[in-house]
Amino acid sequence: MSYAEYGDVVRDQLFLLKYQHQRETGTHLLGARLAQAIVTMRGDMSAEVMVVPVPLYFARERERGFNQALLLARGVLVRLKRTAPEWKLSLATNVLERVKPTPALFSLSPKQRRERLQGAFKVIAPEAVKGREVLLIDDIMTTGSTARECARVLKRAGAAKVFVATVARAQPHGSAWMHDASAEAHAVPAGVAMWDGGGAPVH
Repeated sequence: MSYAEYGDVVRDQLFLLKYQHQRETGTHLLGARLAQAIVTMRGDMSAEVMVVPVPLYFARERERGFNQALLLARGVLVRLKRTAPEWKLSLATNVLERVKPTPALFSLSPKQRRERLQGAFKVIAPEAVKGREVLLIDDIMTTGSTARECARVLKRAGAAKVFVATVARAQPHGSAWMHDASAEAHAVPAGVAMWDGGGAPVH
């Protein structure tokens, strides 16, 4: 699920976070807004959930100085610990690793994105995710290729369910990737919960 479509305001806020290095935009503003959206999934998730930010390749993170998904995840936890203290959410930054660099994906087709992302992620602590529900956090969902690849390796490592939450979605409700789940190339892995922005489960 996503907090909002990738419109002017959210786009500008994400730009400030990622390229102007305004980290407080992620931890305070966008993290809090994403938390508001995530709480709508509360009834579909267990009482204990592992929160996993989508990792950057180490060279990209070193160049930027931070991982925006991690800042968002921290902001989400700060807000939800206040608004839903009974919900046991734990941040896990040492279970999923990006082991292969990928070029900028925004200009690629969905098929090209999937091809570039194959083998890009690895679960380095499978014992930590086995049997757990995982909430995957990222900044933008465009075609869903990154989320699917992360979810695939998490499920292969033994995660019971994987939920995906992003600040923005680059495609509106009813976009093709959401509804083409029957196609093998687009299929959401079993046990993975993908959501539209209105809070209704897609798969």
